[in-house]
Amino acid sequence: MDRIVVTGNGQLNGQIPIAGAKNACLTLMPATLLSEEPLTLTNAPRLSDIATMSALLRSLGTEITSMQGGKVLAMSSHGIDNHKADYEIVRKMRASILVLGPMLAREGHAVVSLPGGCAIGARPVDLHLRAMEALGAEMDLRDGYVHATAKGGLKGGIVDFPIVSVGATENALLAAVLAKGTSVIRNAAREPEIVDLVHCLRRMGAQIEGEGTSEITIQGVDRLGGATHPVVADRIELGTYMLAPAICGGEVELLGGRMDLVGAFCEKLDAAGITVRESENGITVSRHNGRAQAVDVTTEPFPGFPTDLQAQMMALLCTAEGTSVLEEKIFENRFMHAPELQRMGARIDVHGGTARVTGVEKLKGAPVMATDLRASVSLILAGLAAEGETIVNRVYHLDRGYEHVEDKLSAVGAKIERIHEA
Repeated sequence: MDRIVVTGNGQLNGQIPIAGAKNACLTLMPATLLSEEPLTLTNAPRLSDIATMSALLRSLGTEITSMQGGKVLAMSSHGIDNHKADYEIVRKMRASILVLGPMLAREGHAVVSLPGGCAIGARPVDLHLRAMEALGAEMDLRDGYVHATAKGGLKGGIVDFPIVSVGATENALLAAVLAKGTSVIRNAAREPEIVDLVHCLRRMGAQIEGEGTSEITIQGVDRLGGATHPVVADRIELGTYMLAPAICGGEVELLGGRMDLVGAFCEKLDAAGITVRESENGITVSRHNGRAQAVDVTTEPFPGFPTDLQAQMMALLCTAEGTSVLEEKIFENRFMHAPELQRMGARIDVHGGTARVTGVEKLKGAPVMATDLRASVSLILAGLAAEGETIVNRVYHLDRGYEHVEDKLSAVGAKIERIHEA
């Protein structure tokens, strides 16, 4: 099992290119199931989750050609010959549930295993199922599978979510575009990945209004065509690498970064004394004068502070001046990185969904264990600013969401290497 070894090495300076968004690409890929014509995605990230989604789509009959080292995915679902998303593939990744909507919309029936993914708390699929029922589908859960049917096709309806859910909003969109009549999604998620999906579906011929707001209206069409669509930049990878110079000092330009993708995050960096500015090719982040300052953070749905940057932000606050309070309101059980940071000398007190972090002058390198995707990279960030050597174990989580992390950080002066072990 691979490990990553990080040695604190002072300031970071240079440029880091930002890949296409994992969460956007995983949502865009199932859109190929809606059309017999080809869908090509450019700026695709090269990650294990993308490989898992590719395997799932291929199992349903999609032909996928990977080009330019995996950055371009050419997909064709002209012949769907299987309607069951098997547990052996779906268990690896929660985003697999996103084949449910398009399969129902185009084929009228689907059997999808209940999904797996990171162990960061309960993320039930009931909202996905409620959305399909609102569009006229009949749902039956048995033997660990969702058996869904829509005799005569899906019909337009009102999808009114009791809480905001990104995945359920995406599934509802993917289903509604081919439903007969008008559908309205209320309390819809507003994330950039939702907006990116709508832009792609519109290129394919869908009629959608209201993306980026809490109410989205879809006028169903009889068929969708093919399209070529660039995947939006990954705002979580962007925020993660913005924290590298914030934690270590120095100045790093994030190529392809956009301020509108990380507005609430930038506000917190500014409050912590980190300089963030737009540059010709993206965003530049720098810290030159002393330690960062303590700041309180509450995770919220977009446009609030992203839960997927909470662990990385905690790594920064471990060495900030003063005491910070982080409140996690999206997922329970998402402070599993805190005990690992404590092994490095961090002062963190966790009570339920709140963590109180009192900054120390310096962390110390230690063997630590990654518990989930974002926790793994938070430990790497902490190791960059720690005295001595930090060994991050179980980094298979990392490869689900970050491509070539060692190369990108090494390019700006980090001392980091991956150790391959049988």
